[in-house]
Amino acid sequence: MEKSLELLSYKFLVGTYTDTEEQGIDLLTFFPEKDSLSLETIAKGISNPSFILTGKNQEFLYTVSENAGENGGQILSFELEDSRTALQILDSAFTAGDHPCHIAISPDEKYILVSNYSGGNLAVFKVTNGNLERVQVLQHQGSSVNKSRQESAHVHSATFDPSGDYVWVADLGSDELYRYKFESGLENPLSFEEKIPMTPGDGPRHLAFSKDRKELFVVQELTAILEVFSYQNGQMKSKQRLPLFSEEFKGALGAAEVRVSPDGQHIYASNRGDSNSISAFRKNESGIYELIQHYSSGGKMPRNFNLTSDGKYLLAAHQESHEIVVFERNAETGELANTGISIQGHKPVYLHPIQ
Repeated sequence: MEKSLELLSYKFLVGTYTDTEEQGIDLLTFFPEKDSLSLETIAKGISNPSFILTGKNQEFLYTVSENAGENGGQILSFELEDSRTALQILDSAFTAGDHPCHIAISPDEKYILVSNYSGGNLAVFKVTNGNLERVQVLQHQGSSVNKSRQESAHVHSATFDPSGDYVWVADLGSDELYRYKFESGLENPLSFEEKIPMTPGDGPRHLAFSKDRKELFVVQELTAILEVFSYQNGQMKSKQRLPLFSEEFKGALGAAEVRVSPDGQHIYASNRGDSNSISAFRKNESGIYELIQHYSSGGKMPRNFNLTSDGKYLLAAHQESHEIVVFERNAETGELANTGISIQGHKPVYLHPIQ
């Protein structure tokens, strides 16, 4: 009897907001040939593991526990077993700031940066075989024009540039991008260099670099703008401001995530609020980005989305409607099509692809 061929599948670790001890980190598996999704909780009892990241070989997994307390929230490290269906906790540490919401791993994987949203600071951890040691905390100051959201510093993400020499930190509260020099091995690996002001009221949230390393994309949460910057040797200059909503749209805004397709040809960004959409853009021959379309995300509050490694599919996680929705992506045009494939899951807020 011939051995049956294994079905193609894509796997994602799912970060969530939790309400019970039975909830935590989920594993999502997508079988495109069967038009099906499966979802199981592989690490229960972790409070609000809202952001998840693994190293290059996916041996270790890191997540925040997005909470507040005397010593801030927490970061936890796990060993990811070969089966990808179980996690073994290795270490945990307080982040010295409330509501940690983002993790970045240095190119040499010796350091982890944790962005503390309510704490308004950035915590740096040295990591050795999954063990965590906090070595630096960088406190931000400042405010901006949106009095309800920008009353103080709110560090929302930290992103290493392609060279690994610089870290760009998005501060939603002060409407600034901070540039830090990164030098691995130093007692204090990050050193402040400068602040780049954004348009007042923008609220910078997440960043992504183009595949050719010559452009930087910034999602401005509060104005729902995708801003395109030229980038070279740690220097940036604004080129375009692309709205993530149509001219006739009226309602609340809340841009969340930006992703570059694996082939580098298209840019996607999500908008929550009353929009619940994912916008797609392509670059024309003159180097200007053009809107492909604003697509309904298929649910409520698309806090996060990600693409499969081959770029064939885009999966959108919806915090409010508790579901993950699958789109098929046309690699040539960048267009998206809702496949009708979805699965319910408790407050999915982050998707991290694994192999």
